[in-house]
Amino acid sequence: MIIDTIDNLLFYKAINPRIQLVCDFVNSHNLNSFHNCTVEIDGQNVFANFCSSPAKTKTEAQVETHNQMLDIQIPLSCEETMGYIPRKKLPDGKYDANKDVTFYNNKPQQYINVNPGEFVIFFPQDGHAPCISDEAIINKVIFKVKV
Repeated sequence: MIIDTIDNLLFYKAINPRIQLVCDFVNSHNLNSFHNCTVEIDGQNVFANFCSSPAKTKTEAQVETHNQMLDIQIPLSCEETMGYIPRKKLPDGKYDANKDVTFYNNKPQQYINVNPGEFVIFFPQDGHAPCISDEAIINKVIFKVKV
């Protein structure tokens, strides 16, 4: 897991060269102008899911992992709390290959706060529980990047 400001996102392209495509998109678009849509950037290799999600409590938020994609999550409307737990501490779960997700009943070990103007990258080894907030709705974008 990485948390940083959007201004520094380009520094992480060494981890995955497709992050450059995300940086190019972020720098050339007003992220707040997209609502509840998916934007293909490089087919199924890089795309952006813009969503307005109902906020959850720490108790309601469900831990998830992905096998094929990393998440670059950017809150747009408000601070978002996200739970974190290393995948190696999670039990085997039922993987949905169509959605590239496994959900767990475990609770995160720790929580981070991510503000508009910041991002978090979750890798396949990172269990995460997003969309925790006191606000009713969280507007955000999740860039999905093939590992």
